[in-house]
Amino acid sequence: MSHEETGQVTGTKDKDYNIIWFTEACLSNVLRLETYIQDAQRAGDQELSDFFRRAQADSRKGAEQAKELLKKRLTT
Repeated sequence: MSHEETGQVTGTKDKDYNIIWFTEACLSNVLRLETYIQDAQRAGDQELSDFFRRAQADSRKGAEQAKELLKKRLTT
């Protein structure tokens, strides 16, 4: 595992890149889980559908928190 800042390669400090990546990962997960929810519903598995809905809500919450953090950091 590297312990050096790689911002000179990306043009974005690691800590900033990480929160941007996290936001995208959460939003992507929300979309992926929508497919899983539909699959579970088609199979008639309400328990699994509910599980994926809770996971989707958690991912959406993470994305919203990350967006707020990004907004604060980009405007200061």
